Amino acid sequence: MPHPLEQSLIALLGGLLLLTVFAMLSIRRIFSMIRIFVLQGLILSASTFIVGLVSGEKHLLFQAFITFILKVVVLPVLLFRLIHRLRLRGDVEVVLNVPVTMVTGIFVVIFSYAVASPLSQMAMTISRGLIGVGLATVLLSFLVILTRRKAVTQVLGLLSLENGLLFSATNATYGMPMIVELGVALDVLVGTLLFGVFFFQIRESFEKLDLERLERTWED
Repeated sequence: MPHPLEQSLIALLGGLLLLTVFAMLSIRRIFSMIRIFVLQGLILSASTFIVGLVSGEKHLLFQAFITFILKVVVLPVLLFRLIHRLRLRGDVEVVLNVPVTMVTGIFVVIFSYAVASPLSQMAMTISRGLIGVGLATVLLSFLVILTRRKAVTQVLGLLSLENGLLFSATNATYGMPMIVELGVALDVLVGTLLFGVFFFQIRESFEKLDLERLERTWED
């Protein structure tokens, strides 16, 4: 069994991960959202590394390294270059105002913990109590996607959702098999590159990345 210090540290990182999604819901700057995503990557890699150390699951140490390289270094650089290439403004256009979104997010967290409680009791991992945090991160990331109009910010919500899935998998079952983890990492990287090409083509054709306006254009 791990020392209470390790458990407390993992719980602290889980709480910070949850706060980063609320930060994504509240901020109105694209560059700030990318920085929050970098912070998510740091938290996810650190929590995975600690779980790997105290559980003896060596593949989690490798997963933590891959997570750090991909989500703290590679993807942020690609996203910053994409925004610079597309000459996007820094403001984030939202569907709902921030107070309504935050209240909705609180109810989402309550629902997530209620759903995850039976699953936490069945899990045998050292950090099974944080399964609710992972589920809440996934659902709040869905909320980020639904409340943003710019395609780039919706992709950030999708990447945050994937972080929540990895966090849930790590705390529920000590992660996925190594080949699956590498496949997911490659899919995320390739997907981001494809999104970049797709956004550039939209920008060239419509000179706008607001999905609501694009829908109106296609309807006309």
